[in-house]
Amino acid sequence: MNLQVTGLDPDGMKLDGPQCFLDQEEAEEAEEAEGRQLLEPETWRAYAERRNALRKFLTSALSPQLLKRHHAHVELLKKCSYHLELLPKHLALGDQNPRVLPTTFQFIDPQKFQRMKKVGAAQTKIQLQLLGELLQQLDHGRSELDALLESPDPQPFLAGWRLVEQRLADLAAATDSFLAAMVPGRLHAKHRLVSDVNATKIPHIQLTLSTKMPVTFDRKESVAHQDWVSLRWFVTLQPAVPEQFELCYELLNPQTQQECLQCGIFPVAACTFDVRNLLPNRSYKFTIKRVEGYTLVYEPWLDSLTLQTRPRPPEGPAPP
Repeated sequence: MNLQVTGLDPDGMKLDGPQCFLDQEEAEEAEEAEGRQLLEPETWRAYAERRNALRKFLTSALSPQLLKRHHAHVELLKKCSYHLELLPKHLALGDQNPRVLPTTFQFIDPQKFQRMKKVGAAQTKIQLQLLGELLQQLDHGRSELDALLESPDPQPFLAGWRLVEQRLADLAAATDSFLAAMVPGRLHAKHRLVSDVNATKIPHIQLTLSTKMPVTFDRKESVAHQDWVSLRWFVTLQPAVPEQFELCYELLNPQTQQECLQCGIFPVAACTFDVRNLLPNRSYKFTIKRVEGYTLVYEPWLDSLTLQTRPRPPEGPAPP
């Protein structure tokens, strides 16, 4: 991604006056003239080329816009739920037929499948932690190279250029590892999941981790009334197959034993639900999630929403 920014000096000049752009150009020309005087023409040419190479790397592979997108993607992955997919080896992820795969589960050893779910959860946690660490490396590398580019010292671009090249190679490798880690990988089972050796018609199965987008409340459409609330939620990428959800609610800070009963769980087959028989002028916490399926291995985040019901209207004198 090539980003062109005009009117800014990559060498860190401050723009704090009406003549800032003219002052910036004059400063650049003065710096260039001074550099040419201090360095031999051949040395100056190498210095300028290497600075341009570093600047190009920072505006492409490590641009602030790209790092911002990486941060947003990692935050999204931390909110996703992760599931174990059983696929015949001749199918790719996403090509499974929901009418065929359930028949495969009857041949799977339940204990072995539960063990593989634990392996999948551990792999997912490691993968998310790795993404965070790699993103920190990229952020730190960006800051480090920014400081190098703003420094007036030419030595890192001359005698120390080999170290800079090595740093660029390390950051490029970290970027490749980061992009690869954003895709859930396959799981390798040490033993066959099918215990029945006579089940010859079952294809060779591969295990793959798949990701489902988080379920999030629609905070604009979810509204509280006097004694009931209308809730809406959504999934970023709506699946083709309808999903089942579980809505939980509870009264915050109950004062009596009767108020402690103001809680409950509702199974919902849609993305909207009304919770009634609530107390006026009280705060309630609502939580939404998918109904936990057999293939769920890790769900680190659930969306919650707090709403306060409206108070009762004041009692005035009866109309004549």
